[in-house]
Amino acid sequence: MGAIFLKPADDHSAMIPTGVGRRRRIGLNLLWLVPGEVGGSEEYTVGLLRAFAELAPEDIDLVVYVNGRMAKEHGELLEHFTTVVAPVSGTSRPLRVFIESSWLALRARRDRVEFVHHGGGTMPAVRSRPGLVTLHDLQPITHPERFGFIKRSYIKLVAPRSLRRATRVVCLSQFTATDAERIAGVDPSRIAIVASGVDPVGPSDSGATADDDAVLERFGVTSSGFILYPAITYEHKNHRTLVDAFARLVAVHPELRLVLTGGVGGAENDLRTQIESLGLDDVVVRPGRVAASDLDTLYRRALLMAFPSSYEGFGLPLLESMVRGCPGVVSSVGGLPEVGGTAVDLVDPFDIDGWVVAMDRVIIDHEHRAAMVAKGLEQCGQFQWSNSASALAKLYRGLPRTTVAAP
Repeated sequence: MGAIFLKPADDHSAMIPTGVGRRRRIGLNLLWLVPGEVGGSEEYTVGLLRAFAELAPEDIDLVVYVNGRMAKEHGELLEHFTTVVAPVSGTSRPLRVFIESSWLALRARRDRVEFVHHGGGTMPAVRSRPGLVTLHDLQPITHPERFGFIKRSYIKLVAPRSLRRATRVVCLSQFTATDAERIAGVDPSRIAIVASGVDPVGPSDSGATADDDAVLERFGVTSSGFILYPAITYEHKNHRTLVDAFARLVAVHPELRLVLTGGVGGAENDLRTQIESLGLDDVVVRPGRVAASDLDTLYRRALLMAFPSSYEGFGLPLLESMVRGCPGVVSSVGGLPEVGGTAVDLVDPFDIDGWVVAMDRVIIDHEHRAAMVAKGLEQCGQFQWSNSASALAKLYRGLPRTTVAAP
């Protein structure tokens, strides 16, 4: 796996000042990150870590705390950091919460970090170090009907308190920052925006390749144009609206296909029933979670990416599509307008007629589609991972100076 287990410092002085010129030692709590189960939060965190490793700030020592599955899945990336693997796989939320308030509290003190940055939106009840929190969204509070009783009750109890007690709150978008102020009462001066980024891959200049064709053949979309939606089947991802709109589109464009990638979520059974009841089994492609290289091909070759989600704190797939020259028709809610700017066509997430009209225009109006592609590439210039890593490093450097007691 290649991860390094941090040992206590050899300096046994009672107090270690972290004044000017001293390296900042920051802990990063990723015990919550179970690969394949946390959606865009994983993509954001991994992308930011990769960019931080490339930035390699000499004055910041990042100590990363992970679960066993994270260590196995992303071991190569974690080799760039001092990494400590917790005695937990991450799949049991109650066990993870317990470990954060016991093992992590003790370990952070032993490792002599100044602050612990909690990347999953909450801080544990028991802490040995002051904390920062990354807030991805507050959807369990704003839309509790979409979550089970335990999760929504836990988030409602813990998240606002964590945000108010955090030294700094990291938000991916101004939309989420506004929610932090409005719902949790966070002082705006303690909020920092560290947006998601996107790798500047650009659209394909060489047209279709044999490898691309092989991918499309495997998914059964070689001879047809297709619409792409990459999302786990959570209720708020709103696959229902898209499938209803697609049913009308395919009646006009019978060669059209809808490709739905992503893992299984709580709305999976309803989605399957809907597709079957509308007679769309032969024209809706469900490959599940696909490899990054396959998704890259799908983005590049899709007519458009539809993003009908009824709630997004940011919307990383929108960046991923635009940077590959794939235009987006997206919901006019959450952080999506902020991310897409003028490059996307915005539609109310529940306006089926609106989705039909907007997607049909992209399909048949080639000038409009070309303009969207050009604007999308320009828009992506505002969201570079290198800028995100630099913003995070600046945040760490600006934290209040503290003293760290020897364990």
